[in-house]
Parts: sequence; structure tokens; C-alpha cells
Amino acid sequence: MPQVTFIGFNETKHTVDVPVGVNLMRAATDNAVPGIDGDCGGNCACATCHVFVDAAWEERAGVRTAKEDDMLNFAPELRSNSRLACQIIVTEALDGLVVTMPEAQH
Repeated sequence: MPQVTFIGFNETKHTVDVPVGVNLMRAATDNAVPGIDGDCGGNCACATCHVFVDAAWEERAGVRTAKEDDMLNFAPELRSNSRLACQIIVTEALDGLVVTMPEAQH
């Protein structure tokens, strides 16, 4: 089972096992990772699961969709590596993925 590490703004690390096919938002909320709320339930309708994908993982995590890009325009601290965790589906290729969370989700 792939492992993903979520790093909070305060640098607290939470490494969780994630079944293949589950999105990062669900993985975080199922494991009580602080800073990922997922208010819209993973429907790409808010930005409460905003994460920054570590540079080493950007290509494997994929690119933002137009809808995701629209939602992220409402997020503070928008960066080129900003993603919505609900839009990143875990595969075996993402085993070891590292994402960090913005200060606004502290």
C-alpha cells in the first residue's frame, strides 16, 4: 500500500498508508491529518484540501484540471505546485509522495 506524507505548516509530519484509487483528501480525512478539511467531500468545489506537491513528485502527481485551477484561484498562497488533494488519486507510482499544506490551513 502506498505511503503519503503530509507536512503541516508547522512542519509536523503525518505519514499514512493509502489504498490505491483513493484521493489524497480522503486519505487525510480518514486518518485525521490536521489541515485538510475536505468541506466539499472531494467534489472539487472548495479549496480546503489545498496542498503543495513536493517538486520531486509534481510530474507523477499530474497536472491541474481547469476546474481545479478555478477553485485554486480562491486559495491563499497559490503556487505553481498547488493542487487540491481531492484531485490526486493515489497509484503505486505515488508511494512516498510528500505534500505540504499552506499556512492558511494551520
